[in-house]
Amino acid sequence: MGLYATAMDSITAYTGLSPAAFFTILAVMVVAYKVVSGMFVAGDDHQALQRRMQAEYRPPPPPVQLGDVTEEELRAYDGSDPEKPLLMAIKGQIYDVSRSRMFYGPGGPYALFAGRDASRALALMSFEPKDLTGDTSGLSPSELEALQDWEYKFMEKYVKVGQIVSEKTKAGNQENGDATEAKQGDEPSKEVNGSQ
Repeated sequence: MGLYATAMDSITAYTGLSPAAFFTILAVMVVAYKVVSGMFVAGDDHQALQRRMQAEYRPPPPPVQLGDVTEEELRAYDGSDPEKPLLMAIKGQIYDVSRSRMFYGPGGPYALFAGRDASRALALMSFEPKDLTGDTSGLSPSELEALQDWEYKFMEKYVKVGQIVSEKTKAGNQENGDATEAKQGDEPSKEVNGSQ
């Protein structure tokens, strides 16, 4: 008991507080320290989350040249399939924007532009679905200039992977390609036959 009484007398002598007030203040200080340090110091949960995110992060696949693509085919590259590149078109030119998935991917602020020719929307700086088209008719000179600025930014930052063509043009190109392949396939056999 002597030790307890000595400790209580010492607390009163050094602090001028009653032992109950001293321990109350001490408890409040410990709680305040824990709260404040928890705000500024990353806890184990935060570090574990960071490690898990780094493990799950996959760099975007290298750009794949698509060539001629219809608007309907371009819509398959809107970011809904994480295995496919994320594509967007300006003035009919298709760019791989996969490395900016946080902006153009699902949930991003510009996600509605992905998988589409967003020329009109960019020129008008519009997020309206009716403006998500490659049709630039009726735009003012200043709007066309804004669109040109966007195109320059995309040319500098992203890889061009193709261009938008109409269904009719693509069908014609495929027919011409098939005919050319067939013609080229016949020619070597003629040479072989002619040399025998």
